Amino acid sequence: MLRFKTQKSAMAPYHIRQYQDNDQKSVLDLFIRGMEEHIPATFRHMLTLPRTFLLLLGLPLAMILVSGSWLLAAMSIFFVLLLMKLLARQPWKRYVAKCLHTDMADITKSYMNARGSCFWVAESGGELVGIVGGLPVKDPPLGRKQLELFHLSVSSQHRGQGIAKALIRTLLQFARDQGYSDVVLETSILPKGAQALYMSMGFQKTGQYFISVFWSTQGWRESSALCTAVGCLHSGETRLPSTNSLRLDSSVMRPAVYNFR
Repeated sequence: MLRFKTQKSAMAPYHIRQYQDNDQKSVLDLFIRGMEEHIPATFRHMLTLPRTFLLLLGLPLAMILVSGSWLLAAMSIFFVLLLMKLLARQPWKRYVAKCLHTDMADITKSYMNARGSCFWVAESGGELVGIVGGLPVKDPPLGRKQLELFHLSVSSQHRGQGIAKALIRTLLQFARDQGYSDVVLETSILPKGAQALYMSMGFQKTGQYFISVFWSTQGWRESSALCTAVGCLHSGETRLPSTNSLRLDSSVMRPAVYNFR
C-alpha cells in the first residue's frame, strides 16, 4: 500500500497523490509547458555548434561577395537565426504531439487502469505543481521486470523545494511494492539539471543516441538512457547487481544499451 505524505518546504507544503480524472487539464498544461521550456536551451545549444558558426559567418560573406549588399548579408543572418529557432522547436513539438495521441490522451486508461502502472501529481496551495508516471516495459530483458519513468515535470515556480525528488521516491517505492527489479527512463542531454537530479537519486547513465539523422548532423545527441536497480537503493546509496548485460530497443521512446556493474 502506497503512503502519501504532505511535505513542508521553505515556500509552501505540498502533497503527492494518485492522478484523478479531474486533473487531466492541469496535467496536460504542466506537461506541455515543461516541454516548451526546453526550446530556448535547444536554440542556445545550436548556436554553440561549429557548423552554426561557419554558417553564420560564411553565408553573409558569400552574400557580400556575390551581391555587394551588406543589407542582404544582415538579412541572411536574420533568416538563418529564424530558421534555427523554428528547428529548435520541432523535436519537442513532435514529442508532445505523439504523447497527446498515445499515453497522455487518456491518462486513466494508460496509467491507472493498466496493471503495474500508475500516475502521480503533486499539489501545493490547491494547485497542481508536479507530475510523474510509470509504465511497465513491454519487452524487458530475460529475468528482469522493469518500470519506465515518464513525464517528470515540476512547475517552474515550485522548483527547488524537493518536489521532483519526492515524486521520484514515490515512483521508486511503487516499483519496489510491485516487484520491479529496475526503473529506467530516457531524457534529453540538454537539461543538465534533470540529469544531475536522476544521478543523485541513484540512476546511472546507460546510453546516448541520436533521435534522427538530422540532429546527428547538428552534433546533438537527443536522448540519454538512465536506469537504477530499485531493489538496491538504501538510504540514498546505490548498490547495483554485479552481473547482467542488458539491451533494449533504442527508438525514441525506449532506453538504449546499458550495463549493470
